[in-house]
Amino acid sequence: MIEIHQLVKRYGEKTAVDGLDFTVRPGTVTGFLGPNGAGKSTTMRMVVGLDAPSSGSVQVNGRRYDRHPAPLQEVGVLLEAKSIHPGRSAFNHLNALALTHGIPRRRVEEVIELTGLTQVARKRAGAFSLGMGQRLGIAAALLGDPQTVMLDEPVNGLDPEGVQWIRNLLTGLAAQGRTVFVSSHLMSEMAQTATNLIVVGRGKLLADTTVARFIQDAGGQSVKVLTPQASRFRDLLAGPGVEVTGAPGSEELTVSGLTARQIGTLAFEHGLPLYELTTQAVSLEEAFMAMTEDSVEYHGSTTPPSSPAPALARSTA
Repeated sequence: MIEIHQLVKRYGEKTAVDGLDFTVRPGTVTGFLGPNGAGKSTTMRMVVGLDAPSSGSVQVNGRRYDRHPAPLQEVGVLLEAKSIHPGRSAFNHLNALALTHGIPRRRVEEVIELTGLTQVARKRAGAFSLGMGQRLGIAAALLGDPQTVMLDEPVNGLDPEGVQWIRNLLTGLAAQGRTVFVSSHLMSEMAQTATNLIVVGRGKLLADTTVARFIQDAGGQSVKVLTPQASRFRDLLAGPGVEVTGAPGSEELTVSGLTARQIGTLAFEHGLPLYELTTQAVSLEEAFMAMTEDSVEYHGSTTPPSSPAPALARSTA
């Protein structure tokens, strides 16, 4: 379990983390979401004592990280996959970590097999691809068989098979009753992997909820309706709590506030033909974008740069 109470981190005049207060509980995968610069990495660094809080507290499994006699066996962490000596082999890197914590060699071999590194275990880690480096970082995080696992962007650089593997790994760890805390910018993966969400923006807590409730609060779902009498049906659908949108003259309507069953019943009662009736759920990405719209520090332009005017040819006369 990770317990964070009124956590604040300042760098000079900038407040990177501003009064965060939440608990990451065992038995579930908790996603940690936020725009770039929201304070996610800083928060994770404070969990394991790499940054000291300006105020507030962080505990892992009931203690501060530096108070655990064998921290690698309490919390496994992936913050920067490439933070290894490039001249060491994957096996020697993991074995060195194991020796400092009294972890047997057989556990090194187990995590190498678990993370798919068997064929490259004796190769220099400095020659690894980004994806293989991620696997090695995850192997190091799991080396101590910890009850708490905290991973920052674990699918970065992984191929589709690797992404599916990490998804199954995380849900499997949670099913064993472990605490799993994962940050990612890939909303599709969080939607498939996480059950709970912690969402931050500009260092502040924006949401501490389940994925289902987060999506529901963002608008839940709508129903796509296709009918040749869209204009008439729009008038019939109108009522308190019902929103109907659609382009003038179009046969397609989008309805919020009524279920597909209610819409179909209404059409039947008034003898209106329906070509399509499809429930459309708001995606996690859409819900996230709506919530964090005002918390994004770095906005890119959606307008492509204009081509420079062609230079005038110089006269050679």
